[in-house]
Amino acid sequence: MLSCRDALRKGADVEVLELDSDTDVDAAVKRAAVDGARLVVAGGDAQLRAVLRRMVRQSLPRGGERPADLPSDRTVPDLPAIGVLPLDAGDDVDLAAKLGLPRSPGDVAAAVLGGESRRVDLLRHDGGSVTLHGAIIGGGDESGRPVPWFARIDVDDTLLSDGSESLLACAVANADGYGSLAGLPLVVSADPADGVLEVGLALPAARPRGLFGRKRAHGEVEVRRARGRAAQFTIVSQNSDTAEDGVPVADDGIAGTLNKKRTWWMERDAWGVYIR
Repeated sequence: MLSCRDALRKGADVEVLELDSDTDVDAAVKRAAVDGARLVVAGGDAQLRAVLRRMVRQSLPRGGERPADLPSDRTVPDLPAIGVLPLDAGDDVDLAAKLGLPRSPGDVAAAVLGGESRRVDLLRHDGGSVTLHGAIIGGGDESGRPVPWFARIDVDDTLLSDGSESLLACAVANADGYGSLAGLPLVVSADPADGVLEVGLALPAARPRGLFGRKRAHGEVEVRRARGRAAQFTIVSQNSDTAEDGVPVADDGIAGTLNKKRTWWMERDAWGVYIR
């Protein structure tokens, strides 16, 4: 971070801020907007997500009035571009890697000073936050084996699951390569600049019905995929008996639980990243 700061100082005035709370992030975002400054976020997807989440909250139209110039497939206006400084130089699965962004402090500084940016899609969800890369729904037991759960899953007009089938895991992704199960990737064509999300659902595969009409477990995994502008999950249960504990979810690596419903939707070209 200090190397990037020094490189930036060759062409700009630089201030380093430690952002430990939403209040700190809000203050930094407001200052940047007033001063016309360019933000550089140092860290991983979680830190970048925290900044974008607050940017979205500050930019939402007030009083229910929709700006006339807001695109029909958007709920937030254009957010400013952000410089991204990944602190793990060896990480090949974070959003910076998926977007092909510069990683070294000098290259990141050059990109920010150069001012050229690329617009990127942003996933929002009705839990009040944003998803940069993707979310994995489902968990495992103490042995690491997937714990079955049940949910209705709709991607636009496509029904991936009606809630009656035992599910193993599901990915909602804005970038490719997010999650796999039994060696099978859950999503294979997610693109953070195509205006749609991709959902990949893993469930136990089954052999054709036998002589007595029963499906025989095959011990393998089936993956269903769909793409669209929105994905809605309605949790039926964590197992066949109860839904009280909810279903585990890791959203950009942040652990949580889905208890009832969750909808993700795409904000096309909502924010930008500095490129070189």
